[in-house]
Amino acid sequence: MAIPATASAPEAEIVRRLRAVGCVFAEDEARLLLEAAADHDDHGELEHLVARRVAGEPLEQVLGWAEFAGLRIRVLPGVFVPRRRTEFLATEAARLVARSALAVDGSPAGVPLVVDLCCGAGAIGAAIADAAGPDRIELVAADLDPVAVHAARSNLEALGARVFEGDLFDALPADLRGRIDVLAVNAPYVPSDAIAMMPPEARDHERRMALDGGGDGLDVHRRVAASARSWLAPGGALLIETSEAQAPVAAAFFAEGGLIARVVRDDEADATVVIGAAPHRSLA
Repeated sequence: MAIPATASAPEAEIVRRLRAVGCVFAEDEARLLLEAAADHDDHGELEHLVARRVAGEPLEQVLGWAEFAGLRIRVLPGVFVPRRRTEFLATEAARLVARSALAVDGSPAGVPLVVDLCCGAGAIGAAIADAAGPDRIELVAADLDPVAVHAARSNLEALGARVFEGDLFDALPADLRGRIDVLAVNAPYVPSDAIAMMPPEARDHERRMALDGGGDGLDVHRRVAASARSWLAPGGALLIETSEAQAPVAAAFFAEGGLIARVVRDDEADATVVIGAAPHRSLA
């Protein structure tokens, strides 16, 4: 049943349609869709948005934004939707950013250089910048997906960030080598054979390159860990999200790359992050 082309279609009917296709939080989603249609002030917009959601498109792509660390992050169709578990990575990165801004005696040490690599829509960089405060970091982001780069620029350039398109470190300006204080990476880590078992919202509506981590899920992690030390400042830190089972393997890559590795875990968020430090700074 199509929703009538009016500005105030019955919320109950939207909830019914969403429940019929398995939306667990149908009431919340219906309210968000109604608000989004009202923002457009277009009588046909509500039916269009609901039809996209009923067809299986992620709510965040339908709305055009995702909530992450208390921020609204713009997302575009096909772009990886930032996950709530990744807020743990952003929090850990922000903590290390705050530390790198201080000298040993506690005095200011300058503006930390932060890189959000495999940035997607730029959610991690935006969250770090928000935690650090205006003009307290130099922020750079990069991704291989041109659509993600477009979304990231819309989220980050207003914060003074530079956003580049390209493959991992190849995307970064050469003058960043040896200067990065915090390198935050949310690389794909789903094994190729497991992609088919992912929820259709992700499998069918997000770029394969943002999901597929190769045979064991850690292909990109290997590449990042192998090159990171030459890009990090002394005492700089690399942070990468993994699954709990993958973390010891990823930590071994870090060690092979000359970094001092440790694993941190947030059980409530089901989030695991491997942190590697370039020598000359404790991560205790």
